[in-house]
Amino acid sequence: MTQISTLLVANRGEIACRVMRTAKAQGIRTVAVYSDADANAPHVKMADDAVRIGPAPVNESYLLIDTIIQAAKDSGANAIHPGYGFLSENAAFSQACAAADIIFVGPPEKAIDVMGDKARSKRAMIAADVPCVPGYQDDDQSDTTLIAEAEKIGVPLMVKAAAGGGGRGMRLVHDLAEVPDAIKLARSEAENAFGNGELILEKAIIKPRHVELQVFADSHGNVIHLGERDCSVQRRHQKVIEEAPCPVMTSDLRVEMGAAAVEAARAVDYRGAGTVEFLLDQSGEFYFLEMNTRLQVEHPVTEEITGLDLVALQLKVAQGDSLGITQDDVTLTGHAMEVRLYAEDPADDFLPSTGHVELWHPSDIARVDSGIATGGEVSPFYDSMVAKIITHGATREDARRKMVQALADTALFGPKTNRDFLIDALAKPDFVKGQATTAFIGENYGDDGVDLGQHAFSTFAVAAALQHKLRQQSAHHLALNVNPEMLDWSSTGSLHTVVQYGSWAEASDGDGLVHLYVEGPNRYRIESGDEKALVELVTLTGETARLRINGRSTTAIYKNRHRQLHLALPDRSISVTDQTGLSAMEDAGGGGTVIAPMHGLLLELLVEQGAVVTKGDKLAILEAMKMQHEILAEIDGTVETVAAIAGKQIAADDLILEITANEEDEEAA
Repeated sequence: MTQISTLLVANRGEIACRVMRTAKAQGIRTVAVYSDADANAPHVKMADDAVRIGPAPVNESYLLIDTIIQAAKDSGANAIHPGYGFLSENAAFSQACAAADIIFVGPPEKAIDVMGDKARSKRAMIAADVPCVPGYQDDDQSDTTLIAEAEKIGVPLMVKAAAGGGGRGMRLVHDLAEVPDAIKLARSEAENAFGNGELILEKAIIKPRHVELQVFADSHGNVIHLGERDCSVQRRHQKVIEEAPCPVMTSDLRVEMGAAAVEAARAVDYRGAGTVEFLLDQSGEFYFLEMNTRLQVEHPVTEEITGLDLVALQLKVAQGDSLGITQDDVTLTGHAMEVRLYAEDPADDFLPSTGHVELWHPSDIARVDSGIATGGEVSPFYDSMVAKIITHGATREDARRKMVQALADTALFGPKTNRDFLIDALAKPDFVKGQATTAFIGENYGDDGVDLGQHAFSTFAVAAALQHKLRQQSAHHLALNVNPEMLDWSSTGSLHTVVQYGSWAEASDGDGLVHLYVEGPNRYRIESGDEKALVELVTLTGETARLRINGRSTTAIYKNRHRQLHLALPDRSISVTDQTGLSAMEDAGGGGTVIAPMHGLLLELLVEQGAVVTKGDKLAILEAMKMQHEILAEIDGTVETVAAIAGKQIAADDLILEITANEEDEEAA
């Protein structure tokens, strides 16, 4: 047995910070690796040592096996923890660590190799009598064979990348005519994400629960499970809300699924932390989905209900020690929930969002695992998840209520986030009752993005009051010998000021003018048309404000910068700009100007100059934040200009192409 003295974490963001916390608690020296984009990231500052590994793109930094092995040697690390994603399920990386006499905190190469390929893993599970979804997982990957097998399986059908995970390289098909296109897109996405275009086909299980079992194994023959997690709430096949235990789990079903998970681990001589994922249908039947040979993003909910530190167990097993616990020692207490805070726009089909972090205000009433900080950047080069919020309660409802409160006390200003969507989702009847399946988001929000409705006038009233007060404080700070008690006072009657918010104009179908009248110290009457609100500022301290809206107390988190105010109320957040005195801005894009929605790699241009397109036609495919995004035509017309080049990086708002509208469209406009 070799004791770990220095641990290099071959990852970034929240998981790097999470692993380092446990390592430091055990007196283990920590080493971070970082790309140029992460030079000032929290995980770099947290580590005892840090090594630069290259430019921002992952294939020039975090995916370079030789570079990371050299970083471990140069920093004196005798162990590497891969985190999740990147090289965590790369058998060649595990092999390289062994060749360099460096402890790999993960399973053996064989287990990664078999379970990292959905086709091979499924064949192995069938041989081990683990229940599997009917489908095709053989070596012949010709389009002809795949289409023929799809016809045998029937629809609905899942076309899935054999390598990787995270929802990439996956397409759901409802019509056999869609199979050829689904194969092309899934294979292309898989090749770009994993360097492997092999596919499998599976009968789609409609409206199942996604239930996974956490397993642990050591080198002494001990294999146990730590209960299940329900990860059914997903968008684009990526998890959003996780909880443990599963709301519909029974003792008998847990024993049955646990035994299957343990058998799956034994079948590949597993060691360390792993997760066996199943689909649980409405009749109680379950089917093997895949095994993740690493620590999962959602491992904290298991920690909360078992009281175990899973990273500590990983380090223990990696050193050659036994687990030290048996299946009978595992007890599940209470209920835990986790939500993933993504930098994305739910209203725009969860499109990833990037940019400068104006303010990161994490809740202080919940466990928050994050890898961002105020003043940092959400980069286009990496996954859009920026933090995880975890709560625990005696009951599921306790955990849910705590989560709603924790999210109310959370704000990330700068990039768009899914914070408001999470709050809304947690209050949906299906979720409250524990009835959410993988169809939850589609059934509750549709397939065209999340519409939470227009912001109430009270939100803009609070914004107006805060901006007035903050400007007043700024002016007072610059003035000499002005008594603070004279603020908001006038000898000529009520003070009156006007702000103009474009977003309020959209919500109210008006001019966006909001009138503020001073009723007394820190007390304001706000009006716009027929809308009225009384806002009282009770306290204003740094990033938060205690206030009353029409007599009801609430809390706001805010960040003001010149004319722009970022504001998070308990259920909604918004960014507003006071446009008073500013000239009207023309629409920068318009239906005929097609610009990149974010930084990324322009994989394909599907049209050329002179092409005639119809609204909804696919124009280009952009890869960003490890996902492929289809860019569609917004109008009927002819492609006049093609400005971008396929295969090249493109920045947000860069011109891709221009379309001239058909004459009838112009007349209609």
